[in-house]
Amino acid sequence: MKHNTRLTLTALATVILMASGFSQKLLKKADASFEARQYFNALNMYKQVYGQASKEKKPMILYKSGIACQEINDYKGAETYYQKAIASNFDDPTVYLRLAEVLKVQQKYPEAIVEYNNYKSKGGDSKKGDLGVKSCELAQQWKDAPQRYKIENMSLINSKESDYAPSYSDKKYQTLIFTSRREGALGSQEINLGTNHSDVYETKLDKNGKWSTPVLLPPAISSPVNEGRGWVSKKGDMIFFTRCPEEKNKQNKCALFMAKKQGSTWGEAQRLPFNNDTVQFGHPSLSADGKTLYFTSKMSGGYGGADIWSCSFDAKANTWGQPVNAGPSVNTEGDEMYPTISDDNKKLYFSSNYHPGMGGMDIFVAEAGADGKFTKPVENLKYPLNSSADDFGIVYEGKKQKGYFTSNREGGKGSDDIWSFNLPPLVFNLKGVVLSEGNTNTGKGKGENVEGVKVKIIGSDGSINEFTTAKDGTYKLDKLKEKVTYTVSTETSKNSKSPSFPKDGYLANKDQRIISTIGKDESTNFTADFMVKPVIPDLRMPEIQYELGSAALKPESKDSLNYLYNILKDNPTIIVELNSHTDTRGKAVSNMTLSTARAQSCVDYLVKEKGIPAARLTAKGLGMTQPLVSDATIKAAKSKEEKEALHQKNRRTTFKILSFDYVDPNAPKNPGVPKGNDTKKETEDGEEE
Repeated sequence: MKHNTRLTLTALATVILMASGFSQKLLKKADASFEARQYFNALNMYKQVYGQASKEKKPMILYKSGIACQEINDYKGAETYYQKAIASNFDDPTVYLRLAEVLKVQQKYPEAIVEYNNYKSKGGDSKKGDLGVKSCELAQQWKDAPQRYKIENMSLINSKESDYAPSYSDKKYQTLIFTSRREGALGSQEINLGTNHSDVYETKLDKNGKWSTPVLLPPAISSPVNEGRGWVSKKGDMIFFTRCPEEKNKQNKCALFMAKKQGSTWGEAQRLPFNNDTVQFGHPSLSADGKTLYFTSKMSGGYGGADIWSCSFDAKANTWGQPVNAGPSVNTEGDEMYPTISDDNKKLYFSSNYHPGMGGMDIFVAEAGADGKFTKPVENLKYPLNSSADDFGIVYEGKKQKGYFTSNREGGKGSDDIWSFNLPPLVFNLKGVVLSEGNTNTGKGKGENVEGVKVKIIGSDGSINEFTTAKDGTYKLDKLKEKVTYTVSTETSKNSKSPSFPKDGYLANKDQRIISTIGKDESTNFTADFMVKPVIPDLRMPEIQYELGSAALKPESKDSLNYLYNILKDNPTIIVELNSHTDTRGKAVSNMTLSTARAQSCVDYLVKEKGIPAARLTAKGLGMTQPLVSDATIKAAKSKEEKEALHQKNRRTTFKILSFDYVDPNAPKNPGVPKGNDTKKETEDGEEE
């Protein structure tokens, strides 16, 4: 019995030793796959070995499993593994940094800020921690105040697998090529991510504006191994793309290839000469002039991770120059990838996981200086072009603010999806109505719509638009321009009319409206309404006083005459007759002489001191011939004060509009100036004798 027990214990020990040996071998294989960046295989093996691993090794297995999940975009899985690693006392502060990153990708910005601060407090790089906190704060701001871009998933060409890196392959922007891991790709399962291999596909826009079913590019381009971003030259004679060889448990180095057009297909692909077997190359894009190829690489001389580089092509010599780094404003110790240069070579678009962003990869733009170098601070394209997920590979339709990019954000069809973007034009419209002030004495006609008023809209860009109000008094101008300030004013004539004032016309005023689209980031409907004065006989202006028994104006009367000056200035076509009246006391001849002299004093002030053309003014004395209050009414007044007040009403200066026909000889001729008629209006004046 004891002998059997010893045999059993021996067998059990043997099984344990065998299991331990198997576990150690599997862990080594998992670590080898991890180092080779074959994260899918590594993750599966870590899952198998974790239960048999020693207590000392489990924290590292959890940490590496988190990295593997993060690399294959399983952010929830990565969050769980990092939290478990922290709970198991994993002592590298980087675990807090990575946890913060996957929290940020999931838009858990407050939680991410906590972990960035934990990373710093545990001895991590304070610069990275502060940068992470700043990026979370900016991300929330950008999310709360989105840009105007309209974003749509390209569901017609996307699949359930990863579709990414679109680029135009014809001058008319009617054909796209992109990379996809969809069903039908060449080769077996990919060993790094556990997905289909990636190949380059093409789709075309039909006459109905729909993209065709994507088709695989010829074997010269698509092969059983991974192909990455493709880029066709503007001339359509060359295609550049990434190709990645595969070897199990080895970190394979992707390289850049180029093929030339041969008839309707592509010739054999050639590896570009500046590739280096020891580092990765990828994500090519060619400038519009065909002289410079931009790409991503981790070659020496960079700033940390993957950097943006460029290489010039000499067409005459058919040779490539040496790669040139885009510089520290663009490149960081993180990864910068998927460069695209604008057609004018002034803007470089790229993605980065280090510059302050919303999470994952964000798209940025760098502007070239006068020397062609990118030394200015880069700009984040913000939400919604960027999101908390990975956003990369943007391409523009020439100079238009539209095109395509890649994102694995929520709302997609698969993993990475192709999305379209478009910046809808801002729509600014202006409308208004011109209303009548009516007779200010009787209230008649107040608020009536005024027809036939010219509304002039002058833009700071030099544009001039003129409208004449319709019967309902309205006008409108659609599609005001962006970043322009407009001055809106009115001009009236004898043809301006309303139901209560159909004949004598209206007076304009100096009232203006300033409408500006500068700084507006939302479409806006502006309103600018106006009030204009009808030409009526009893419209009064401030009292004009003279020296006793004299035609000399008192100083305060000049201020009163400025009322008429403003009317003349605001209505540059009217011709006016100034009339001076006396009361009924005194001799008729002397009163006529005095009233004529006083009317002329008013004219002289407006001409000599205010610069009104003399041709626009006429002086006429009416003496005591047109009293407002009769002698009988004055005589019936009870007191001396009442009688004097009634005499005061008769002492007045009035004016009437003779015509709307004045044309400034120094101004450009305006054939549209309407002709007017004689219209009278009076204002109170004072007489002292």
